[in-house]
This record gives sequence, structure tokens and C-alpha cells, in this order.
Amino acid sequence: MFGIGANLGSSLTVEMIGKSGFDWTWIDCEHGAGDYSELVGQIQAASINDAPPIVRIAWNETPRFKRVLDLGAAGVMVPYVNTAEEAKQAAEAMRYPPEGVRGVAKFNRACGFGSDFDEYFPNANNHLLTVVQIETEAAVKNADEIAAVQGVDVLFIGPLDLSVNLRIAQQYDHQVFVEAMDSVAAACKHHKKAAGILVPNLDYLPLWIEKGFTFFVVGSDGGCVAKGLQNIYSTCSAFE
Repeated sequence: MFGIGANLGSSLTVEMIGKSGFDWTWIDCEHGAGDYSELVGQIQAASINDAPPIVRIAWNETPRFKRVLDLGAAGVMVPYVNTAEEAKQAAEAMRYPPEGVRGVAKFNRACGFGSDFDEYFPNANNHLLTVVQIETEAAVKNADEIAAVQGVDVLFIGPLDLSVNLRIAQQYDHQVFVEAMDSVAAACKHHKKAAGILVPNLDYLPLWIEKGFTFFVVGSDGGCVAKGLQNIYSTCSAFE
């Protein structure tokens, strides 16, 4: 599955992502420019097309899950998950009791402001995607235990953070980084979970698919706009 990141806080770029044919939309509320006020419009825009919104929250704290899920996110990505206990905390925050600790509210957007509650409530625990990020050496070491946690669907490598924490910043061909990727992919395969990663350069995509990764972020609205502007300026500057 291929997704594009939305980090500009714009509902318009989210709509563009959906119209482009990508499988899902990654709305970034950790490093992105938007906050909850922008998130409402972004999730609404994602609903127009068939590119469900997965929202990355800023930290593994239960109240952050509730706000995002009640707005109608199809799933949540959780940064810096280092242990099975932290993964369990995330999985429980995604789910209503008795499987979890998510607070129940009826008159919110996810429940159709009440009209869809009877359908949403009994199905939500099984229909929402839980993505935990692997971004540290400790997380890699604990990958098998994290993947074993019931309710975790995807282990997602944040390559920049992971490479920095491994002290090989942006060296994605380095043996240490490759071994870390292989460990995560093996843990996912063992426990029948999906392995995901942000792709910093599309040249890596064929190899990483071969390694068993199936859940990708392959670009961002901010990156596409910046690169497009740079390309236009590069062409124009030749005539100055």
C-alpha cells in the first residue's frame, strides 16, 4: 500500500492526494504544520476519495488518540514506540472497552454525529489501523515482542530518526541500517503483521519491497511542492 504524507496542514492537498489514486493518506500531526483545527478539514477532504486518513499523533498519550479517532481517522500512527508495553498502551488507546481504554462518545464525526453510532461502535475495534513507529535501537531490539502485541497492525520504520539514533544519519545503505530493517521485517513476518517504512528516495522502493515491506509513505505534499518550485526555478534561472 502506498500513501503520501500531508504535512502542510492543508485540506486541499489532502484532496489532491486522494484524487491521485494513492491507497491512503498520512496526515502528520507530529512534525506537520497543522493542528486539530486543520485536522478536521483534512479528514473531511480525505473522505471525499478512497484514500483513508491515517493520522500520526505527536506522542503515545491516550487523550491524543481520542481526539483523532472521534474526528473519523481510519487509523493512528504512533511515534517512538520502543517496547511491547508501549505498543500495548497504543493498542488499548485505539479500542473501546473491554479490549481497550478509548472513551465512548456518541455525537462526534466518526459516529455520524450520532446517526451511525450503532454501526460504528461495535465494529470500531476491528476496523481501525494501529501503526507503531520503530525509530530507535531499542525498538529494533524489541521488534519481535512489539510485533507480538495483539492489536498492533503495522511496524513502521521512521528511517531518518532510526538512522540518527543508530549514529549513521541518512546512511540507508549502511549495514547496520540494513540489518535493522531486516530484523523488523522478520518480526512482522513471524507475527503476520505488516512492515512499513517512509521511503526517502524511490530508488530504494524495489529492494525494500523485496525485503517484505508492504506499507509505504512515498512522498509528502510539502516535498512535492518544494521540489516542483525548485525545478521551475532551475529552468527559469537559465534565462537570467
